[in-house]
Amino acid sequence: MPALIFPLILLAGAMQAFAAVMGAQLRVALVNPWLATLVVFAINAFFFATIYAIRPLPVPSLESVAAMPWWAPLSGLVGALAGLVGILFIDKVGAAPFNGVLITANIVASLAIDHFGLLGAPQHSLNMGRLAGGALMVGGIYLITAF
Repeated sequence: MPALIFPLILLAGAMQAFAAVMGAQLRVALVNPWLATLVVFAINAFFFATIYAIRPLPVPSLESVAAMPWWAPLSGLVGALAGLVGILFIDKVGAAPFNGVLITANIVASLAIDHFGLLGAPQHSLNMGRLAGGALMVGGIYLITAF
């Protein structure tokens, strides 16, 4: 399985680029961005409810649920708001600039999350290589949006 992790992450990243454009087209067809977002997440809820019905195990213990940080379930809302931004703006700026800025912001925020171990993430200190990688991302997105 470890050999498949990065190819699956690459596939997920490519799928996000397509999903953002698909969501924008849904907004155009449905006119209302709130309705488009609702349709997207209703389909997601149905899909994952079906998967859960097929594979309901493992079931969390009461202790693990009680120990969960209060903010953990809000991840879906955070993701939904990010998805809404795509639905609203990708057709206005283009797929490459939109996804480039989105991914670059994700990388910069992830560097801070890693460095400080935010939200319980494992701590990975910033170093010159990581800073250079973040700077290259910022420079790359500048070139993509400028040209």
